[in-house]
Amino acid sequence: MTPQTIEWVKKAEGDWDVVLLLRRSRKQNRYDAIRFHCQQCAEKYLKARLQEASARFPYTHDLSELLLLVLPLEPSWALLQPELATLTNAAVLFRYPGQWTTARQAKQAFSISQRVRSMARLSLGMKS
Repeated sequence: MTPQTIEWVKKAEGDWDVVLLLRRSRKQNRYDAIRFHCQQCAEKYLKARLQEASARFPYTHDLSELLLLVLPLEPSWALLQPELATLTNAAVLFRYPGQWTTARQAKQAFSISQRVRSMARLSLGMKS
């Protein structure tokens, strides 16, 4: 992996570590943070895959937009499209008052992020 790809992976793993820590917490107000860090982990792994291919990508939190850039490299990842569209909202929308993440949504975000993480790590030649 290139040094820049390694940096993206380290950032993604930092978010993943936070997710795992928050999931063990018994506090009720953790769901927004779990969902946010799941989105961030997925975003950074998509960017890591693009970085490894020396593909340019915009400054965006839109996972669907990033996926479109990844698809020429990883066509099988198209099956992630509906899930990533759902997870994109966690980047901003649920970070402000008036919107709350449920336990079910947090669990769904975890599942999606876990899938993206596993697929990206495999593609990058890492253990999933």
